[in-house]
Amino acid sequence: QVQLVESGGGLVEAGGSLRLSCVASGSIFRVNLMGWFRQAPGKQRELVATIYTGGITNYVDSVKGRFTISRDNAKTTVYLQMNNLKLEDTAVYYCNLKNIAVGYEMDYWGKGTLVTVSS
Repeated sequence: QVQLVESGGGLVEAGGSLRLSCVASGSIFRVNLMGWFRQAPGKQRELVATIYTGGITNYVDSVKGRFTISRDNAKTTVYLQMNNLKLEDTAVYYCNLKNIAVGYEMDYWGKGTLVTVSS
């Protein structure tokens, strides 16, 4: 099992910044993918950004140039630096970890942290 604990959400004005953190513990594979997803009210959960163990990243187009994902493998922690926040970034942000092995993948989720962007 893997446990994920997010922190760093809150209320911020449009144009401001927040940094989310997610600490993973438990049975974490050497090769894994960590990332952030978000779910706004009335919408489906969507991918925000992911980062492999080796550092390869992927972002949804709407956050490119504003958000940066990073990780500290020694601390099994993933971060999401969010700059120039917009009203449409308001959502519950969920941390995800995907353990990866040959012929095997398993997803784990945190409970989420709320980010509210105000005008």
